[in-house]
Amino acid sequence: MTTLVICVDRSGAIGRATNVPMPVAGWEAVRSLVTDAGLDDPEDASVNCLLESLRVARDLRDEREESVVAVVSAESDTAVGADRSIASQLDDLVDRYDPRAAIVVVDSAEDERVLPVVESRIPVDSVDRVVVRQARDIESTYYLLKQFLADEQLRSTVLVPIGVALLLLPVLFSQFSAGEAIAGVAGLLGAALLYKGLAIDRFVAGMPERVREALYAGQVSVVTYVVAGGLALVGGFFGFLAASDLGPGSPRIVEVVEFAYAAVPWFAVAGVTAAVGRLLDELIRDEGIRTPYLNLPFVIAAVALVVRGFAGYFLAQEAIHEPLSMYGMTMTPVQQLAAFIVGGIVVSLVGVKVASDVGTETLEDVIDAERDADGRRE
Repeated sequence: MTTLVICVDRSGAIGRATNVPMPVAGWEAVRSLVTDAGLDDPEDASVNCLLESLRVARDLRDEREESVVAVVSAESDTAVGADRSIASQLDDLVDRYDPRAAIVVVDSAEDERVLPVVESRIPVDSVDRVVVRQARDIESTYYLLKQFLADEQLRSTVLVPIGVALLLLPVLFSQFSAGEAIAGVAGLLGAALLYKGLAIDRFVAGMPERVREALYAGQVSVVTYVVAGGLALVGGFFGFLAASDLGPGSPRIVEVVEFAYAAVPWFAVAGVTAAVGRLLDELIRDEGIRTPYLNLPFVIAAVALVVRGFAGYFLAQEAIHEPLSMYGMTMTPVQQLAAFIVGGIVVSLVGVKVASDVGTETLEDVIDAERDADGRRE
């Protein structure tokens, strides 16, 4: 019985580089394919994968075991199409050689995802993953740096923030102390890396188009977002005034807590206003109200209650605010905190109940939709 040594190329790089119909089987055919692929791109790891498959087949032959070396390469740009084309090529090899087992040679984690497709047709005895050893001398470092500088996207992501930081460093040293200057530069570099790493640049680039579409579509959320932004500014203003009234000798942490205590109600109203605008858009389109949008205002209100409760507790402990009084009874700081926490939990439970009764989605639908979105991003 024959053992099939299969070099798997899920990315389709070998097929595109050589323009050879797949699958390719046989020692001479694969060796010729190595030459064609290596001449097209000597740096491609697929060349090493082809050579490794030839080496495995040679070792099996030296052990007096009948083997056939073969190459399968995807012929589609989509993941599903690539796997289906590889499955068709595997069926062709099975019909041609009727192998008893297979040894799969891959050069990346992406190629290993095809293993279930291979195992569904041929028993797999071994998986051989090729890891290319990179030289670490000065010459290799030079060429890696040269390739890095040739990549425009990497240059704009890494070199531009570093260049701006180096230009600002002398100005900061002349105006501030060394520690403050270094802290400012470090903060700038951190913000630049987060801006790129969290894809905020893509969000900002697409913002004008989304705003234009929302204006043309007549969405109510456009107005509510503007109102929410104004309410947030008002909340920040009142929070700043409340923190300023504490006096210059107050600890910084107390000022922060006072700011949160005064600003959180306005921030909560702003968030609820924006969420209600989104709900109105859902109702106007008459497509049903999705559960996450329906539950969002209650979540914002519940979080605001809890945050204000903790802020009021700390301020009451410092005797900055008087404890709340209800029906002639004055609460202790602990009782006040417990009341706000219970209120937040009650509001959250009410939101869950309303969302389950009115929403058009179940919890399982939301989870399935998130899983589908994660699968598309991968």
